[in-house]
Amino acid sequence: MMSQMPQPTALSRCPSCAEPLEAGDRFCGACGHDLSAVPAPPRDEPAAAVDGAASGPPAAPPVDWPAAPETDSSDVPAPVHAAADIRGTDSGGSELPHPEQPDGVPAAPRADGTAGRPAGVRFDRPPEPDAYPLAPPSAGDRAAGPAATAAPAPGTAADPRTADLPAPPSAGKTCVACRSGQVDTDGYCENCGHAQPRERDHMEQELGAVAAVTDRGLRHHRNEDAFAVSSTALPDGSPAVVAIVCDGVSSATRPDEASLAASRAASESLMAALPLGTHPQTALHEAIVAASEAVNALADPSTDQGDHAPHVNAPACTIVGAVVTPALLIVGWIGDSRAYWVPADRTSMPARLTEDDSWAAQMVAAGLMDETQAYADERAHAITGWLGADAYELEPHTASFKPDRPGVVIVCTDGLWNYAETAAELAAIVPADAAERPLHSARVLVGHALDGGGHDNVTVAVLPFPAPAQGAGSA
Repeated sequence: MMSQMPQPTALSRCPSCAEPLEAGDRFCGACGHDLSAVPAPPRDEPAAAVDGAASGPPAAPPVDWPAAPETDSSDVPAPVHAAADIRGTDSGGSELPHPEQPDGVPAAPRADGTAGRPAGVRFDRPPEPDAYPLAPPSAGDRAAGPAATAAPAPGTAADPRTADLPAPPSAGKTCVACRSGQVDTDGYCENCGHAQPRERDHMEQELGAVAAVTDRGLRHHRNEDAFAVSSTALPDGSPAVVAIVCDGVSSATRPDEASLAASRAASESLMAALPLGTHPQTALHEAIVAASEAVNALADPSTDQGDHAPHVNAPACTIVGAVVTPALLIVGWIGDSRAYWVPADRTSMPARLTEDDSWAAQMVAAGLMDETQAYADERAHAITGWLGADAYELEPHTASFKPDRPGVVIVCTDGLWNYAETAAELAAIVPADAAERPLHSARVLVGHALDGGGHDNVTVAVLPFPAPAQGAGSA
């Protein structure tokens, strides 16, 4: 009995050469491959390759796709949204602005149905006109610049998306009042007009055994006072400490320049003379003369109207200075700035060391008024001596003292002594540790004047006596 021949495999192509096959073929007509030896592959699984790798891509897992939009009850297709129509939020949760509405508020329709400006929103700029004029912008518009249009309108809430961001860098200074406008070369804000603090509005300096503080005060628009503190060594090696205080005459031109020039010139003169052995009283006299020459040099020669009125309204200032050594206390002055002596032992009497060049002082000296009456008069602060090209004559006053006990010298402008006129009143507000903490004491005295009203610039220098032994230097 013959063995039963294997049934042909239902293949559509030869597994060896991929030649198309016909039904009932047991051998490939192209390559002779025995088709009966190859079982038919399952219909629901991919065929396995010889090396065991899948011959086709693996089946992907099912994907949970969202359902497609359905039509509504009226068979209208669901609306299609463009990307620009979708409103989003930033990382902080704030709503992002609409692409065509920078402020993020949808436009309210006009009466004709077209889109208009957002309702209830205040804009930084006026609506743009339908036609632009041909004329160039006015000079005022050009001066205002882009900053004028970019600043938020008054009452407009800050944008929460940019409120915490730092201001963009600018080449100029930013106003300390509105914190947005730029400061012009004159020191005023271009946005709100606020005068900016100047470098000299409040200055402090401490140099070992001397310290000084100056402040603009609460009423003046600038500080017209100036000071200079320094120290050096005398030929025998003992220390000499110097303080110069100047008060610009407000009725004159450029009083701030006058006081600064005078204080610097006087200090430089003393620093040059004292190490050479010049007596401190002589050195202080020469320093006041040098200060006068520095102020005279500021005058405008074009205003000279002859010998009787040279350089009318020229820059002018007062001056007071003190030199403290281990044994001597020397003061010099012109005008109504003062020097006071305050002993460390407050049971001892304090004293005023200078006499004012003023109308009030003349009335007292002539016996026409007592000091209380004279300084209560509205003419009290009219000075009769000053530094300046229009001064009648230069008469520096100097005085030398030999205190028999330690204490401090207070050198100041009338911005302080207006609030503590007598020596006793001033001594009452000088801290007990003034000799050990001169800068602190100067701050306290300036603060007293500001608390009293600060009607004038106020400058105070504090010098302990005797001058403590220390290395020489200058500032």
